Amino acid sequence: MHSSPLTPVVTALRLGLHVLVTALAAVVVVRALLPGAPHPAVVAGVGIGFVVVYFAGAANSGRYGTLLWSTALTVLWLVLVALSADAIYLAFGLFFLYLHLLPRPVNFLAVAAATAVAVAGFGMHRGWSVAGVIGPVLGASVAVGIAVGYRMLFRESVERERLIAELLRTRASLAEQERTAGKLAERERLAQEIHDTVAQGLSSIQLLLHAAEQAAPDHPALPQIRLARATAAEDLAETRRLITELAPVALEGQSLAQALDRVCRRAATPGLATQLIIEGRPERLPMPIEAALVRIAQSAVSNVVRHAGAARMRLTLTYAEAEVLLDIVDDGVGISSRVLRQPPPGSFGLAAMRSRVEQQGGAMTVESEPGHTAVTVSFPVPARSGGDAPADSPESPASGHAIAPRHHTF
Repeated sequence: MHSSPLTPVVTALRLGLHVLVTALAAVVVVRALLPGAPHPAVVAGVGIGFVVVYFAGAANSGRYGTLLWSTALTVLWLVLVALSADAIYLAFGLFFLYLHLLPRPVNFLAVAAATAVAVAGFGMHRGWSVAGVIGPVLGASVAVGIAVGYRMLFRESVERERLIAELLRTRASLAEQERTAGKLAERERLAQEIHDTVAQGLSSIQLLLHAAEQAAPDHPALPQIRLARATAAEDLAETRRLITELAPVALEGQSLAQALDRVCRRAATPGLATQLIIEGRPERLPMPIEAALVRIAQSAVSNVVRHAGAARMRLTLTYAEAEVLLDIVDDGVGISSRVLRQPPPGSFGLAAMRSRVEQQGGAMTVESEPGHTAVTVSFPVPARSGGDAPADSPESPASGHAIAPRHHTF
């Protein structure tokens, strides 16, 4: 069972209350046995019974019920107050029990009633005086103040536990995202290496064998050449299937927009609102470009979640006539110009994104100041067919870098 940080405090308060009630009851019993005290046997018996009921209820309050326990103690205390003026001191222990056991506002009413009884009991036995009024009232005020302070401390502890649990969940989620990003990056690297080496080599072998087959149709080794070409074609097809399997998981069975939407939704928290905007007419892009866009979005969004302290973040994917653009904008603390010029050792997020963009022949810009950071990447793509207006014409949908500033502010 989870232990609250306030467990030692609660234990100390409970022990202190036990000691307080026992000491006050002992004072009542001992003074009742002194020579000249009224009703010594009855007061001593009721006082001992008060202590027995108190500890029985403290050990088994869940079994007997808090209402029955507090009622029994109240009845015994009223008997003691009627018999001895010293019994009013036990009211201080009852104050804490009422405040802890009874619901609001019944607990405060019970404390007020017990205070009135204590004042009346003192006046009945020893005459009315200012001290007889101030004492119980002051004791009740102290008990109420301690109880209210404890409740505030308890609420703060619960809130702190909630924040710690949320922080641990966030840290675990970020660690899992980083591990996943590492695996995906390695898969992508292997796919690219296989594509650039094995696949290209098999394709070249197939072309050379086909050329040899065309150049010498009567060559005695023609069947072996055809078999070698067929084998190379089969291996090339298998290699391409392997490359497809190693493609980024974030794009498997999804469009680029769906993959980016998933990145946005995963980053959304109660403290961070995310939004994805798609502009232009979506089209299928080359796999390396789509993979690069997803990776860059994941890296930029991860930086926002971990470092920006932002309340809002927006991703805008724009399909222009000759390029595709991705803007990641947030209202966080920003990136210092020093970090933009020279990233500190061990910090390679922006550098890795820039390197990935350059590998695909794209461009990347970063605008940052407190309250506004915008990362914009663009990749050239073949112009779409059809009668659409040119990318820079007024009739064209928002295109090129001209659209980016519209979504650089919230």
